[in-house]
Amino acid sequence: MSLPINPPPRMLMGPGPIDADPRVLRAMSAALVGQYDPAMTAYMNETMALYRTVFATENEQTFLVDGTSRAGIEAALVSLLEPGDRVLVPVFGRFGHLLTEIAERCRAEVHTVEVPWGEVVPAELVEEAIVRVRPKVLATVQGDTSTTMCQPLAAFGEIARRHDVLLYVDTTASLGGNELLTDAWHLDVVTAGLQKCLGGPSGSAPITIGPRAVEVIEARRHIEAGIADAGDAADTPRGSRIASNYLDLAQIMAYWGPRRLNHHTEATTMLWGARECARILVEEGIPQAIERHRLHGEAMLAGVRGLGLEVFGDVAHKMTNVVAVHIPDGVVGDRVRTAMLEDFGIEIGTSFGPLHGKVWRIGTMGYNARTDAVLTTLACLEQVLRAEGASVTAGGGVGAAREVYAS
Repeated sequence: MSLPINPPPRMLMGPGPIDADPRVLRAMSAALVGQYDPAMTAYMNETMALYRTVFATENEQTFLVDGTSRAGIEAALVSLLEPGDRVLVPVFGRFGHLLTEIAERCRAEVHTVEVPWGEVVPAELVEEAIVRVRPKVLATVQGDTSTTMCQPLAAFGEIARRHDVLLYVDTTASLGGNELLTDAWHLDVVTAGLQKCLGGPSGSAPITIGPRAVEVIEARRHIEAGIADAGDAADTPRGSRIASNYLDLAQIMAYWGPRRLNHHTEATTMLWGARECARILVEEGIPQAIERHRLHGEAMLAGVRGLGLEVFGDVAHKMTNVVAVHIPDGVVGDRVRTAMLEDFGIEIGTSFGPLHGKVWRIGTMGYNARTDAVLTTLACLEQVLRAEGASVTAGGGVGAAREVYAS
């Protein structure tokens, strides 16, 4: 007979997912209601308003896509791109390659601008490529956890608007812990996930869609016969139909809009959690949350350096909420991660592609962007490294982090 679920105690200090805020878990234990219950639709409206604040936007079309953060990414790209459309993807880590793959599955003509992992893409290279390629969409990530880099976006927005290109941004790893100004930076579509700086579980993808992108999506609108008004289906040629039904943003917009046109049964428990993530963040204050992530990220950065470890990448463009650390010579990276997990219940991450087995990724995000989490992780990492025979500075990690907090 199967036993009840009883996960071991963990402190998730990797690049995500992280420990969900207890308040989010409590919200997710609330009772279910019907999807057209007035209480439900009121909570949906509140959730939209909260995420407008989180995304720093006035966009009416701000809501949740039911699914993990990748569902939000796919919804954005499948709804914007038609076969043959040109898309430009700046690649500076694994998730730029993901955007490339999804765009290719949309049968778009994909062009890339790539830089070595550990760098960000200069705006002038992007503009040169836009002039050459003439894409419909510029698709990028803000923070790529595979490299820990945070791509500056303000210049991208200005360039895209000047060349009449739609700008899509994946902020799964960065939203809530790094500055993100959707309207001020002219970002047309932005998606995210809960499991990083927003302090929740994976399973819901906040999205905001600006007027220019709404116009493109609505031009491809096709709502199933028998559900829409007769004129709705007739407005758009069938050949321009969005390839996915579930991820069709035109239909999801109609579902979240005032008419509440049926599309799917809302993932109520995830809605409760996503609303609570945003409520907590707005209650704290977006600038204050970003500063909290900056402070604890700076303490972790100082701490790993205080242990004598080398940091990977251009630190000037590092996300606030995760740091990549070179694995010392002679140390088996996975053995250290296993010891951290088994001996101390702390998870840190490895990486992908060219960095696999070469760096650890240590996160300080969401609920775990706290002093005790940082100091405990550094103290335990020191003990594990000592057991592995690595030369580390005694007390150097905790001491360096404490200096950051003291200052």
